[in-house]
Amino acid sequence: MSSTDFDVLVIGAGIAGATAAAHLASTGRRVALIEAEESAGYHSTGRSAAIWILNYGPPDVRILTRASRAFFESPGDGFAPAPLLAPRPVVTLAPQADRAKLATMIAEGEGIEPIAVAEIAAQVAPLKPGYAAAAAIERDAFDIDVAGLHAGFLKQLRQAGGVLALRARAGRIHHASGRWQAETTTGETFRAPVLVNAAGAWGDAVARIAGLAPLGLQPKRRTALIVDPGAHDCSTWPLLGDVGHSWYVRPEARRKLMVSPADETDTDPHDVQPDELDVAIAVDRMQQALDIPVHRVEHRWAGLRSFTPDRSLAIGFDRDAPGFLWMIGQGGYGIQTSPAAGRLVAGLVAGAVDADLAPAVALLDPNRFVKA
Repeated sequence: MSSTDFDVLVIGAGIAGATAAAHLASTGRRVALIEAEESAGYHSTGRSAAIWILNYGPPDVRILTRASRAFFESPGDGFAPAPLLAPRPVVTLAPQADRAKLATMIAEGEGIEPIAVAEIAAQVAPLKPGYAAAAAIERDAFDIDVAGLHAGFLKQLRQAGGVLALRARAGRIHHASGRWQAETTTGETFRAPVLVNAAGAWGDAVARIAGLAPLGLQPKRRTALIVDPGAHDCSTWPLLGDVGHSWYVRPEARRKLMVSPADETDTDPHDVQPDELDVAIAVDRMQQALDIPVHRVEHRWAGLRSFTPDRSLAIGFDRDAPGFLWMIGQGGYGIQTSPAAGRLVAGLVAGAVDADLAPAVALLDPNRFVKA
C-alpha cells in the first residue's frame, strides 16, 4: 500500500466536492479528490436538471445562490465550451384554495411579481381554463448547464495540479499525527491535515467511518421523466409549477418536456431508481393543469436530494475533530449554490471568508446539530 501526502483531501466528486477541490487547488494547495464510483458526479449531480432561482430555499441557500450569480454569468475564459446559463423564467400557479399562499410567497420573495393567468395561458397553450386562479413570475431565473459546470470545476482542479482518484472508496478514515488518513480500495492511503466531507447522501456514512457522530442527514428520492408535448412547441415555456410544489414541468432538449411530481421520499443512500407509482403521479398532476396527452414516457430517472434535519446546508469545521470540514446537506440547491459554496470552503480553510459569504457562516455551521 502506498501513501500520498496532500494539503486537503475531498471525499466525493459530485458538484460539492468538485467545486471545493477546484477552489482549494486554486489557492495553491495540493488537493486530492477521492471518489468511490467509476465516474465523478454519478449519483445526484449527473441526474440533475438545475435552474438558478434566487427565491428557492432557506436564508443560507439564498445567500449562496445570490453570491454564485456572477460566476454563472462570467465563469472565466476556458472554463466551459458554452455559456453556463440560459434565461428561463419561473411561473408559479395557484388554484383558488392556494391564493393566500401565493400572496405570501410574493410578499416575502425578491423579484417575484403577480402576472395574469391569461398572460401565462397565451404562452403555455395547453394550460387548462380554471386550473389557476392566480399566478406569479420570477423573471430573473435561468437554466444551468450542469454537465458543463461540473466538468469545468474538474478541469480547474487538474490545471491547478490536483488529483482526481476514481474507484477509490474510503474503507478506513482516521486521524493520526495531525493528519487525516483515508485508506482506499485502490490500495493507496491519502493523507492531509484537512479532510472535506462532500460525500452527498453518503455524508453521514463517511463521518461514521472517520469515527464522528452523524448529523442526521436524510437522503430523499426525486423523480423526473421526459414526455413529448405533442403539437406544442414548449421550447420557450417557463418552468411551470404549483405553489404547493406538488409538480413542475420545464422544457428539456428544446422540444421535450421534463415532468416531476416534486417528490421527496425518504430512502437510504444507494443507486436510486424511479418508482412507477411516482411516474404515474407526475403525469396525473401535470395533466390536471395541462391538456397534454401522454402516450409514452420516453425516459425516467431518479436522483438523491439529501437534507440536514433543519433543511439548511452544513458547511464548516467540526468542533470536535480537528481539520474535518463538513460540506453536506445540499438538498436540491447544490448546483445553484456551488460557485459560492466552493469559495466558502476555500475561505474557511484559509481562515478568511469573503465578505459577501460571511453572513452565511453561522447559518451553515454543522455544530448546530451537536447536542450540548
